[in-house]
Amino acid sequence: MAIKIGVTGGIGSGKSTVCKIFRLLDIPVFEADRVANELINSNVEIRNELVLLFGNKIYEPDNKLNRKMLADLIFNDESLLEKVNNLVHPAVRNEFMLWHQKQNSKYVVHEAAILFESGFYKMMDFTILVSAPKELRIERVVKRNKIQPEMVESRINKQWNDEDKLKLASFELVNDNKHLLIPQILEIDKKLKTDGKIW
Repeated sequence: MAIKIGVTGGIGSGKSTVCKIFRLLDIPVFEADRVANELINSNVEIRNELVLLFGNKIYEPDNKLNRKMLADLIFNDESLLEKVNNLVHPAVRNEFMLWHQKQNSKYVVHEAAILFESGFYKMMDFTILVSAPKELRIERVVKRNKIQPEMVESRINKQWNDEDKLKLASFELVNDNKHLLIPQILEIDKKLKTDGKIW
């Protein structure tokens, strides 16, 4: 059975870039956030529960989730956020386990923005934190999403900080435009393919 590697990082850290590189190395990548978004639209049980929580308007006329409405409702309400997570996370876990059983590579990558916060990390054999300085992360997201720095900083402040994540991470990939990213990834890849360890 393939070794399970969890990859996470705060907004603007470069987590998606890291996973693209793993894909170039022929490593299967499970995108937990994308799967969660798909399940919110396709899973009947999740849809019904969200309608009970927020009303019919939580879904658009085309049956797609009204993401802005949901974000506005849960952004400053921890209890509502927890209820939504408790609906979605178990379904994502099931999807991952089914997907993992079908893979035949030496290891697979589970990419998730809230790997530690959600408890997904407990399912992994190893975890990797992609880190970058806060100022650089803000700069990247402002450039990518064309939004105000204050909005990015607000999102960052609502996520776990890297210091707390590092306590649970098996390995850190530093993506600060000073350390070369690809050699760091190649080192992990080599260790996993040879002895199944990353330290």
